[in-house]
Amino acid sequence: MQTILLALLFCSALWAQATYDLLLKGGHVLDPKNNINGRMDVAIRGGKIARVAPSINPAQARKVIPCDGLYVTPGLVDIHVHVYFSTALASNLHGDSSSYVGFRAVHPDGYTFRTGVTTVMDAGSSGWRNFPEFKDRVIAHSKTRVYAMLNIVGSGMAGRSKVEQNLADMSPEDTARVARQYPEYIVGVKTAHYAGPEWTPVDNAVKAATLANIPVMVDFGSFRPDRPYEDLVTKHLRPGDISTHFYNAAAPLLDAQGKIRPFLSEARKRGVKFDVGHGAGSFSWKNAVPVLAQGFWPDSISTDLHQSSMNAGMKDMLNVMSKILNNGVPLYEVIRRSTINPATEIKRPQHGHLSEGAEADVAVLRLDHGHYGFIDSRGARFEGTQMLVDELTLRAGEVVWDLNGRAGEDWKAFYKRQPAK
Repeated sequence: MQTILLALLFCSALWAQATYDLLLKGGHVLDPKNNINGRMDVAIRGGKIARVAPSINPAQARKVIPCDGLYVTPGLVDIHVHVYFSTALASNLHGDSSSYVGFRAVHPDGYTFRTGVTTVMDAGSSGWRNFPEFKDRVIAHSKTRVYAMLNIVGSGMAGRSKVEQNLADMSPEDTARVARQYPEYIVGVKTAHYAGPEWTPVDNAVKAATLANIPVMVDFGSFRPDRPYEDLVTKHLRPGDISTHFYNAAAPLLDAQGKIRPFLSEARKRGVKFDVGHGAGSFSWKNAVPVLAQGFWPDSISTDLHQSSMNAGMKDMLNVMSKILNNGVPLYEVIRRSTINPATEIKRPQHGHLSEGAEADVAVLRLDHGHYGFIDSRGARFEGTQMLVDELTLRAGEVVWDLNGRAGEDWKAFYKRQPAK
């Protein structure tokens, strides 16, 4: 008994002396905000990044996770998802199966951590009328960090054919009022799916966002000659506002010779941001391949996650990132567009990097090489040679996804220490 007590005291002393809770050892760190692109160790203490250095003594950590041959990145930031699942506002309420405020949405924790995503932004599923329910039902119960853009439509995305076409429910003042009421959650204003010729949804969204000092994201809906996309990004949107679904097949990005239209560079110079927003119907190889090849890369990579998109061509965040990677964008830049860029776009620059003192949201990724097929929103196939896979995800220093048990202990040693139950 005395020997056991001494051993326990010795182990307790070693535990107390440990400087770090966790050490990610030997990985290749990609942290664009801090210009890190090389082999580094990452130490975590109290849920925060404690140190990033070429070599940290493993004896200083209570747990060491070998990351040799893997990429260690900030937790990924997906700024286009739909995670407001409300039984009260399911599609039957409005008789419209296109509702994103119901069973088409997904619970964030079930689909984020396994792909390295630790922060998401719901892109306009709720409006000023129903955001409180979204906050109480979903945001408050998610380990995933969930932000939201308020839809300019007061009832949110509760039906494309009726609700989202209701100009009378697009109140800039009410939208701004609720955004100012919940500044810790609401980071922008969204307009989506509008099919009419008016600029009212866009202009009201911009007015609301100006009142609340937050950005606008636009899903342009129908591309109409009397409401030109060129005018959207060069006249109506402000610097910092976001055009999502950038590679939509209907988007007029290329001229008759297949060259990028000049207005895109003009819009980018004005400060307008271009977001992937893959979705179930908004990513086309017809636009993505030539535009990427000509060096016009997206400012941010996002999924437009919902039940339809995840079971079709989009699949998940890493699949979308792999599509961009296989079209000539270097991995370092893919990570930039999946971490610090989107975090900055929604005015949350405290996320998306591994700075000392930052919350320890981390993705440990494996880059596989082989032959892979990638599907766009219309079912067209593109062949690639690289595929990103998430091995491990940390949220605030806690292991929330561990594909191959890298943070675990060998089962024989584990059960040797544990009392029988």
